[in-house]
Amino acid sequence: MTQFAAEDLLDPPAYPNVGYAVLADRIGAVMRSFDDVVFVQAEAVVALEAVAASLAKPGLAVLNVVTSLYGEYFATWLRRGGAVVEDVVAGLGRPVEFAAFQAALDAMEKVDVVVLVHGEAANGVLNPLPEIAASAKARGALLVVDAVASIGAHEFEVQTLGIDIAVIGPQKGLGGPAGLSAISVSEAAWAKIAEEPALRLSTLSLLDLKEKWLDVGADALPGTPAPLEFWALNAALDRIDAEEDGVETVVERHQLAAKATRAGIRALGITPWIEDDAAASALVTAAPIPAGIEAQALVAAASEFEGSAISPGVGGVEALLVRLNHTALRAAYRPVLANVVAYGQALASLGHAVDLDAAIEAVAKAYQDAEPAGSAE
Repeated sequence: MTQFAAEDLLDPPAYPNVGYAVLADRIGAVMRSFDDVVFVQAEAVVALEAVAASLAKPGLAVLNVVTSLYGEYFATWLRRGGAVVEDVVAGLGRPVEFAAFQAALDAMEKVDVVVLVHGEAANGVLNPLPEIAASAKARGALLVVDAVASIGAHEFEVQTLGIDIAVIGPQKGLGGPAGLSAISVSEAAWAKIAEEPALRLSTLSLLDLKEKWLDVGADALPGTPAPLEFWALNAALDRIDAEEDGVETVVERHQLAAKATRAGIRALGITPWIEDDAAASALVTAAPIPAGIEAQALVAAASEFEGSAISPGVGGVEALLVRLNHTALRAAYRPVLANVVAYGQALASLGHAVDLDAAIEAVAKAYQDAEPAGSAE
């Protein structure tokens, strides 16, 4: 178990009040957002619930894309506040089909808000955000995007896409802390949130946060901020800024990790769970569990290979796929190779024929072809 100096954990210096607004601006730059950015001092699922609870009003018409448990959660939170929610449910572990989304949108006489998850860490899905954004804007709907598992792994530009609310968690692609999340909020979204009955006097109220922080100068955050989390986020952003091209380099590294992983899986003789590269997450790669193999046995066998990070899918896909994790510092040659070899060796040990040598060559070639952008570490 990693040890930390007690003085660093127990007596950290307070994060400076003037630093919160600066940190918010830096997060906005990562998201390519000129809108307000506020912090939720909790893991990102709390920020997502805060968005739903703050937006929800009786009669609010919402089109909600469901490609994992998180879409289901968001619909539940919205309905709790009186919103009328139409769900577009994708196939199990699959991205939403844009045609299905468009048909559902066209069928709605009124639509106030469109909600979707961009990238899914639960199952390796990447949803067609640019196309959905354009359709939502054409209908005049607010666009709410869960970008927790895509920020830092995929190109993500709030202003270009017209995203009204974007929720991020720095613990994935950005390599930051898990106990702090951030939300970009447009003027139009603030206006909708402020409509009566507005949620107030609640830890989930974004309006409270706006009035108690942004509207009074964005100095000291209300409550008792956790300094360790803010210092950690500051350090994560410093590390990103130290990259040659900042977050663009981080995105390129994740894209390369996904490309190499998928090449390695195909060279094993396996088709990735999501066949279309453009519909697959660059944070984790979903690999199928062949017929006759149990998920638990596959994960256990893969865990024997040092340096790998392979886990079951989440949200009804546990028996269908495993996730090869190439998130943050794992978006590099050695962790990617370890994952592909571990998956291949696990399959071989369970009686499934694979070509390990070809997989190793495929991963190496992906990184060799990408030099100097790719990391060989």
